Amino acid sequence: MAIPLDTVQNALADRYRIESEVGRGAMATVFRGRDGEDRDIALKVLRPEFAVTIIGDRFHREIAILSQLNHPNILPLYESGEANRLVYFTMPFATGGTLRDRIDAQNGEVSMATTARIVTEVADGLDHAHAAGVIHRDIKPENIIFDHETAVICDFGIARALVSAGGERISTSGLVVGTPAYMSPEQASGLPEIDHRADIYGLACVVFEMLAGEPPFTGRSTQAIMTKQVKEPPPSLRIVRPELPARVEEAVNTALAKKPEDRFGSGTEFAAALRGS
Repeated sequence: MAIPLDTVQNALADRYRIESEVGRGAMATVFRGRDGEDRDIALKVLRPEFAVTIIGDRFHREIAILSQLNHPNILPLYESGEANRLVYFTMPFATGGTLRDRIDAQNGEVSMATTARIVTEVADGLDHAHAAGVIHRDIKPENIIFDHETAVICDFGIARALVSAGGERISTSGLVVGTPAYMSPEQASGLPEIDHRADIYGLACVVFEMLAGEPPFTGRSTQAIMTKQVKEPPPSLRIVRPELPARVEEAVNTALAKKPEDRFGSGTEFAAALRGS
């Protein structure tokens, strides 16, 4: 359920000037506004069904850890808080649009050169976070934005913060943390231990969509998609884009391996394989 604009304005009037709603995602409603330092911000308010499952102090400690990630391909987090039972966090407002916008503008067929550049930048950000022990868990086109022409990952670790703060209540509530079309088999299976290779898998789903026009696994329901993630091999990229080099399909298929140990060990390795370097 989305959060009404006037509810957020009333709850946070002493801290932020909320201007408009700009988006609704699986976990949060997004608003544009300005903070006390007169910075242009994106304010994300967790959907009530997520907010009620988390332990507040633990969530905010996780956000504080995430705010220390410092890399040109990771959008920084400013702060988090609670007001009138609303759980929120803030970050810079990016004006360059999302990768979703660009995929849609290209009718689902992004050039190989552009794909390689974007993946290289995203992979750099992922590797930095993974070295710090932080996993994104929800890599998808909507969470890759652009600062001018530089690809930047947003919402880094928010899913991790929810899982850490919600603990048993998240796992038993039936809530899905992540997006099924980009979710690794281990996430779709509900395994408790997820490592950095889940993000490699998610990035491979994004690459597949950039080149083929849709993610490798689609379906009529969340459960149908998650079942395919676990059980079905990915379709052939080169049936849709026969001009692609064989190495590109091989790299994507490796990153989409069902078992984490069969994937690339880092985003940099995946990007290099795509480029053939």
